[in-house]
Amino acid sequence: MSAGAPGHERRVPLFALYGANAISMSGNVAALVAIPWFVLQTTGSATRTGVTAFAGLVPIVLSGFFGGALVDRLGYRRTSVLADLASSAAVAAIPLLHATVGLAFWQLLVLVFLGGLLDAPGATARVALLPDLARHAGWSFERASGASAVVERASRLAGAPLAGILIAVTSPTTVLWLDAGTFLISAAIVVMGVPRVEAARRPEGSGYLAELGAGYAFLRADRTLFVLVAVLTLTNMLDSISIVSLPVYASQVYGSAVSLGLMMGVMGAGSVLGALAFSAVGERLSRRRVVVWGFLIATIWYPVAAALPPLAVLLAAKLVAGLAAGPLNPVIDTVFFERVPSDMRGRVFGVTQASAWLAMPFGVLLAGPMLETIGLRPTLVVTGGLYLSIVLVARVLPALRGLDAQQPPATAGRIETVSPSLTSVSSDPR
Repeated sequence: MSAGAPGHERRVPLFALYGANAISMSGNVAALVAIPWFVLQTTGSATRTGVTAFAGLVPIVLSGFFGGALVDRLGYRRTSVLADLASSAAVAAIPLLHATVGLAFWQLLVLVFLGGLLDAPGATARVALLPDLARHAGWSFERASGASAVVERASRLAGAPLAGILIAVTSPTTVLWLDAGTFLISAAIVVMGVPRVEAARRPEGSGYLAELGAGYAFLRADRTLFVLVAVLTLTNMLDSISIVSLPVYASQVYGSAVSLGLMMGVMGAGSVLGALAFSAVGERLSRRRVVVWGFLIATIWYPVAAALPPLAVLLAAKLVAGLAAGPLNPVIDTVFFERVPSDMRGRVFGVTQASAWLAMPFGVLLAGPMLETIGLRPTLVVTGGLYLSIVLVARVLPALRGLDAQQPPATAGRIETVSPSLTSVSSDPR
């Protein structure tokens, strides 16, 4: 065995988690394309398509707010596997019932709801596994969270167009069967390649509601984390306005759906590159500056778009915005990894994710009336102005200075042996 082998073996669990994340996220994104298309093809109703999307969003928010304690109780590895198995069963049931006994619309809604119910806890569990696996691999949190963001953004960037191509070549039901298979593969990778992480013991006799309350109390007490969650919630709501405004912009200004795909693709590619750069050099940067300047530069595309420039100019602005936004999630994840104890990650990470998701429907609902009342260009100016105002206010808040403050290390989980190639260790505190 070469001298470098032990170090490589210690990184295997982390790489296995990245692989499971990539496959599971790609399946999720493909399902977001395939299920609405399936509903449109089988019902011909845009209203039912919207209701189906709503049925998939509600359980993600609910399980994020109320399922965090369950994630901590079940354990992160087990929750990840169960979530993928549940998603696989729910997605596979759609084409199975459709091809056999028939699929009523209410049954479809139930399956979509059930599939989403464990989706948020499953994603939370995989994020919660990352700090201990990063310690085990000898990676800094900046490097590990940056690589995780690259995997997530690349999977989302590739998943949707791949699903579209597969639907065109085969059928929505075939893609749904493939989606179900991706979740099974993800679960198998976690079972075989990711070790169990034994978190600190909870106090005996603590009730479920008490555990949930402890997670919320922890988040409220840490002003830096609380402010970060508030900023994410507000900026996500404004970002979601672009979900509606960008298609309108592409139609009115450029008259082409191709321009919409280019705008989304360029910003997505920029975010992948930005996250990759942070993974390489993030340890040497001021986190506060990365967050503040990242949010500030990410707003650049709003005034550029309001000027109605040639498409090439707007694509350049979108690329710059994506590069600036790429490091934001890795920085925020790093701060959470350092501050949240291992036995509370499910609760704290869950409510953080749910808060971000909860704001997005409000932004989408707000976008339509804004566009119809004040028009496209004023909507861009107002949205960009609000975005900039939030960032400038956050910049002067003392809580954000805590991003660079040295913190006592959060408790780490103990990694247990699951195969002969993995050594049982106690993760060293950072």
